[in-house]
Amino acid sequence: MSEPLHPAAPHHLPGFITAPGDSDVLMIVVGIVLLVAVLGVGNVYLRLHTLPERMAHKSQKLQFEIVAVLGLLALFTHIHLFWIAGLLLAMIDLPDFGTPLRRIAGSVEKMAGVPPEEDPTEPPAGTAPHPAAAAEAKADAAKSEVHSHA
Repeated sequence: MSEPLHPAAPHHLPGFITAPGDSDVLMIVVGIVLLVAVLGVGNVYLRLHTLPERMAHKSQKLQFEIVAVLGLLALFTHIHLFWIAGLLLAMIDLPDFGTPLRRIAGSVEKMAGVPPEEDPTEPPAGTAPHPAAAAEAKADAAKSEVHSHA
């Protein structure tokens, strides 16, 4: 039993108009398409936005940090000049001035007789070495002992 149409309604209704109480399929499809489109465009935007950081990731730490800060400034302030500056900085290969200067400073300290500072990357002198390193040291000691008896 179909409900009679309202007297003011046209006799032929398009297929996307639903009867009262039915689900609107067109609205659901448009909602899903809209959600996928927003997520897709947002993903593309964020990947484009992080392009300078991904380019600078293989460079020096200081250069990477500056590019990352410029990217964050561009994201939160909407000043696109920061993003362009970060992109240009990521493209430039900066020379390493720190390593030669550290080596020069270490050599001058050695010539002056100043004891060298401990390297923060190496473990402290009082700690036990890594188990694999200890086993390797024992093997080297055994090899040298065998060679000394020969």
